[in-house]
Amino acid sequence: MTQEQVDLDSSVGYALKQAAAALRGAMDSALRPLGLSVPQYACLELLGQRPGLSAAELARGAFVTRQSMHTVLQGLQDRGLLARPAAAPHGRALPTQLTDEGARLLTQASRAVAAVEARMIAALPTGHAERLRRDLTACADALGPTN
Repeated sequence: MTQEQVDLDSSVGYALKQAAAALRGAMDSALRPLGLSVPQYACLELLGQRPGLSAAELARGAFVTRQSMHTVLQGLQDRGLLARPAAAPHGRALPTQLTDEGARLLTQASRAVAAVEARMIAALPTGHAERLRRDLTACADALGPTN
């Protein structure tokens, strides 16, 4: 190994990518029986906590492109899980809301994802999950905005 190479066994970034890939796979498996992808779940969760977000805001919050979010929104709308006005009430942004069916599915999906996260953090010593969350937030902040 040359000095320029990253030692994967000691790389924090590589370990983070491994954890992210494992989390994504576990979330995919947990959400599949509900007919949801991770981006669809993220969209529903964001709308459940912050009703009225625009497609651009949802894309940023779900870490996908605007184009991808438009596809996600159309699919969720076609399934009757969310509602968007035909025309923007102000400017160009269409505020999005969960329907009652969307809220019901979100409740199930949130439980499934919470179980995945509980399984993930069960491997940590007691009390370390909050420390890990703070450390990961600090790492993200050190690298600047994601979008």
